[in-house]
Amino acid sequence: MSDYTGEVSPGGEPDRRTAGALEITKLAVDPQMHNNCYLLRCTDTGDQVLIDAADEPDRLLELIGDGGLTTVVTTHQHWDHHRALADVLRATGARSAAGREDGPHLPVAPDVLLDQGDSVPLGALTLDVVHLRGHTPGSVALVLRSSDGSTHVFTGDSLFPGGVGNTDKDPQRFTQLIGDVEERLFGVLPDEAWVYPGHGGDTTIGAERPHLAEWRQRGW
Repeated sequence: MSDYTGEVSPGGEPDRRTAGALEITKLAVDPQMHNNCYLLRCTDTGDQVLIDAADEPDRLLELIGDGGLTTVVTTHQHWDHHRALADVLRATGARSAAGREDGPHLPVAPDVLLDQGDSVPLGALTLDVVHLRGHTPGSVALVLRSSDGSTHVFTGDSLFPGGVGNTDKDPQRFTQLIGDVEERLFGVLPDEAWVYPGHGGDTTIGAERPHLAEWRQRGW
């Protein structure tokens, strides 16, 4: 895990890390939006899950390779996070999953609608679903506790280095999002938990925890 930085650029090489039975490959797509896509693989079984088929389906399919794909999880309904979804599903036969409130707004109806407390299987591993309301009504994060004791959190656009996701200056949406993030992520995860957002670089729960009060005060 020591060589992984999480720093990737559209058109550039992916970054990869292994943690116990979990292999994570992070790929950036679209030079304008700089979306992150995450391919997760259980090394015990070979099963793979893709988080956000954001764009550039050919690159995603190359990444997936011949190992097949069990599930594509879309973290939320915004257009930039699912432009390759239909192509990837068609090519792989994978099932699709998304938050219940956002699922109807995707270009392909999800096979599975996700709620708080649900899980998505990844071979011998499990992705726990955390519903984070505010950026969109049905945004979800995925928490994976690997066999080596490490914790990995895929937050879509709900949590970034330096703050929560965009709530369009709506005080009610901001209060909902930061409340969910504080209770459902910071309230239960260790400082060492690694955070993988939908755009840009990674962070950890511990790096962001001291700033929660500051985020509440500034209102974004």
